[in-house]
Amino acid sequence: MAIKEIVGLQYGDEGKGRASHFEAKNASIVIRSTGGCNAGHTVVANGVKYAMHLLPSSIIRPEVLSMIGPGVVADLKVLSEEIEQMRKANIQVEKSNFVISQRTHITLPHHRELDRLYEALRNNKVGTTGRGVGPTYEEKARRTNLRMIDLFLDEKDLKQKIELNLKNYNILSTNVNEQIQLGKIEAEKFLEITVEEEYNYCMKYKEIVKDFIADTYPIIEKAIEENKLIIIEGAQSFYLDNDHGDYPMTTSSNPNASGTVSGAGIGPTLVNEVIGVIKTYTSRVGNGPFITEQKNEIGDTIRELGHEYGTTTGRPRRTGWLDLVMIKHAKIPSGLTSLCVNHLDTIGNLPEIKVCIGYEYKGQTITNVPIDKENCKPIYKEFKGGWKTESATTFEELPKEAQDYIHFIEEFVGVPVKYIGVGADEKRTIVK
Repeated sequence: MAIKEIVGLQYGDEGKGRASHFEAKNASIVIRSTGGCNAGHTVVANGVKYAMHLLPSSIIRPEVLSMIGPGVVADLKVLSEEIEQMRKANIQVEKSNFVISQRTHITLPHHRELDRLYEALRNNKVGTTGRGVGPTYEEKARRTNLRMIDLFLDEKDLKQKIELNLKNYNILSTNVNEQIQLGKIEAEKFLEITVEEEYNYCMKYKEIVKDFIADTYPIIEKAIEENKLIIIEGAQSFYLDNDHGDYPMTTSSNPNASGTVSGAGIGPTLVNEVIGVIKTYTSRVGNGPFITEQKNEIGDTIRELGHEYGTTTGRPRRTGWLDLVMIKHAKIPSGLTSLCVNHLDTIGNLPEIKVCIGYEYKGQTITNVPIDKENCKPIYKEFKGGWKTESATTFEELPKEAQDYIHFIEEFVGVPVKYIGVGADEKRTIVK
């Protein structure tokens, strides 16, 4: 039995999809287990770029069973469009290689409106993607949300479930719309959504996804009994975790390693490896503290070199130097066994590179991440850059400066580096 878990250790966008797709070449099942369509995974395979929001990155490999687990919240429209886009790109998406858990929760049109509404009411904006993910998890926690299995209810029972949540939404949106009309809130008016509209929405997309919906537990159990490789593909990242991240500037789920394995429906003692994915710099979408952020020419250069624009929103990401204090802090909660370091080629384009190795915090020097990290100032160690990685296929073929940089990461964090990304295509992966 081999179960590998892949999680992000920064603010997302570290290249988890790339790492998962690389690992999936020998896998039987790949499970996307947390988050919703606010997560974007990009994979470049054989020179072709694929952008996914809900489908696991393994969908490009027809021999692998790609699975959406119980911990995910899935937008039926986005998922249906993604399936269609993949098929147009000659990627197989059939019952034989794709399954959705019956327990996966559904994001509906009123969730997207609620996402926009909640953000309009906030003075301190979170900067969400507006995809309705947070409100879906909210109704999941209230035990009122729809799951995939509910699509098969008879019309009366399904409409009753829809009506329960729409009552709350329509009361709130009516009150906020009145405040907008009075000029007390700046926002576009919020839609009035009827039970009939959401029911028809469910029935429309049910026709596309119904054949993929199944009980995933027996499938996973069989793979474990047959000693097959299972990859658990995380979304978002440790510092966006609702318990351990920069709350309230977080996502609405638990993308830490424990939450990721829970969302897949697999116990923690069955996991053999936890691979933490990082970039050689840091990026962040949305608001929240960012200790090593570079609001200057350096930040602009990193953004352009790394193509740091959101897969889901297209928004330019905030960028800055690699913060190894953050990575080391995430080691124990994540139970890391190894690291995947991406964008070594990107950072090598800079002549001088900085890495954060400590903080100035309330008159002290610390090497841990406090809960009020906005009060921290970075302490940097400098490295010589200017290296090229185009011809390297092994670690030994990398320039000495690049090797020293990787060795320092390993020594500081106390976790070995297993993979190094030296290009966009998955083939440009060095196994250390």
